[in-house]
Amino acid sequence: MFKILTVRDKVRVTPEKFGSDVMESIKQSIQEQIEGKLNQNIGMFLATTEIIDVSEGEILPEDGAIHYTVEFKILAYVPELNEVVLGEVVDAAEFGAFVRIGPFDAMVHVSQMMEDKVSYNEKTFTFVGKKSGKKLQKEDMVRTRVVGVSLGKSGRNKVSLTMRQPCLGTLADIEKGKKTKK
Repeated sequence: MFKILTVRDKVRVTPEKFGSDVMESIKQSIQEQIEGKLNQNIGMFLATTEIIDVSEGEILPEDGAIHYTVEFKILAYVPELNEVVLGEVVDAAEFGAFVRIGPFDAMVHVSQMMEDKVSYNEKTFTFVGKKSGKKLQKEDMVRTRVVGVSLGKSGRNKVSLTMRQPCLGTLADIEKGKKTKK
């Protein structure tokens, strides 16, 4: 889920930024220090959206930088359990497909793709349901549900997805299902 969060943190502005506008220097420093970083409690910091308040800067002994206490807003993304997400299949392997959701590549294990026995064609990177004939391949857009999240623990990020529930799967298959029910 994408969220806008208000954060209060110390920001270190290095001497090469002293000649610039203070607010711009602080924003650049925040971008360098936290954007693209993962906090396992908050999620992935994506962008600084607004600087709300800045304290008077302080210089610490043996550090040429200025340290400000800054309150600012950030855009963050964290996948939440049971959240329904849209994503694109970006890679496939015999054991499952990788789906890009926000800044994460999550995995749909082959057992969680469809209510059917699935075979994998490694030449075309395609999964095919043996009875239904449904296909899943790279670049397909899919609707999935988050069933497992492990961020930052043991140095790895894991997000697990399922498509074995009603109204989940490739967007093309979902549309076909709607038309056949009418």
